[in-house]
Amino acid sequence: MDRVPHATGRIRRLTARLSSEGEAITTADQLASRFREQTFAPARHRRLGYHEFDALSQSGLLAITVPPEYGGIDISNVVLAKVTALLSQADARIGRIAESHYYTLEALRTDGTEEQKRFFFERALAGDRFAGVPAQRVAAPASYGGVRISRDGLGYRLNGCGRDATSAAFADWVAIAALNDDDKLTMSFIQYGIEGCGSVGNHAVVTAVLDNVYIHADAVVAHHKGFERPTTIGALGEILDAGIDLGTARKSFAAVIEAIKMHSRLSRDGGARGRSGNTISVTRVGELAVRLEAATALIESAGLKVDIAQIETTEENVTAATLAAGAAKVLTSGVALDASEALLELVETSSAGLDHDCRETGTRARQDPAHRKYHAALGNYHLNGVTLPSSSLSL
Repeated sequence: MDRVPHATGRIRRLTARLSSEGEAITTADQLASRFREQTFAPARHRRLGYHEFDALSQSGLLAITVPPEYGGIDISNVVLAKVTALLSQADARIGRIAESHYYTLEALRTDGTEEQKRFFFERALAGDRFAGVPAQRVAAPASYGGVRISRDGLGYRLNGCGRDATSAAFADWVAIAALNDDDKLTMSFIQYGIEGCGSVGNHAVVTAVLDNVYIHADAVVAHHKGFERPTTIGALGEILDAGIDLGTARKSFAAVIEAIKMHSRLSRDGGARGRSGNTISVTRVGELAVRLEAATALIESAGLKVDIAQIETTEENVTAATLAAGAAKVLTSGVALDASEALLELVETSSAGLDHDCRETGTRARQDPAHRKYHAALGNYHLNGVTLPSSSLSL
């Protein structure tokens, strides 16, 4: 891998090496507290910058999924989901950066060569950030090819557009999903902003544009291998996504309770009239609390099943993990949407620094086909024995 250059010329402070699951959770909690203070700063609509992501890198949290045989720690997926939820409870955008990073490393663990694993896992231990950029999805799976990769001498060329590239601008390594000349899925590691690599859009929605980008052969991972045998890539992706939803749901729920208490204090003091049309009843708050507890328990149960499937990767174990992770995703997505809508009904959330997360949660929940996909897929499995796919065509 000596032909693959290090992606950043910026000097980064020494990255911490975490040694246990307890240390990972403590670090995530402390870092989330720092992020929360910054989120509630007067600049309510601020953009995230390199200092937040450098803090994430230096914390050592981005290295917790590196396998022990490559210098990492043996962390469970239950703890990984907790870490993702803690970060997302502070700022969902941070959670999505971590999700993309962890998912990319899992794809590397599953499909990479030994040489690729040694090189890129070492970079993760050093604090490098990885971001996955999926290809533009079109109607037919066979046409899933917004980005194509073609042979060019000893290397390859990338051309096309990749979706959901918002986190790529803050990454050291960008993993681009692309179909090769045999219509098989690959994952190529490049530097964001190298010649031929650009982007269009704003800070919220970014599309990567690749124009004849040259890739060394040893930076291309045969990602299609993960679809030719049982793997935990898809299940892990759903666990991470559920963790983000759980974190944002907890954030909205806490704000709902605070808003109701504030409204009650003002009403008792005569400082404001009651607004019954916007009042969230005790029953509704109780229902949200119960669903949050259920979502937390379901994520933990799913995480344990993903652990089992990673240790003994049989079709039976992978199916169980995928079913459990899908169920967790459905439940957390629903409670995140309900909690954010409850908050938006109550208060001017922009004044509390919550508007971005709440509105984006609602948008993602409505656009994300997870509800329809997993409701249908879970039902089809239990009724007809149709097995869920173990992974999806995205990074």
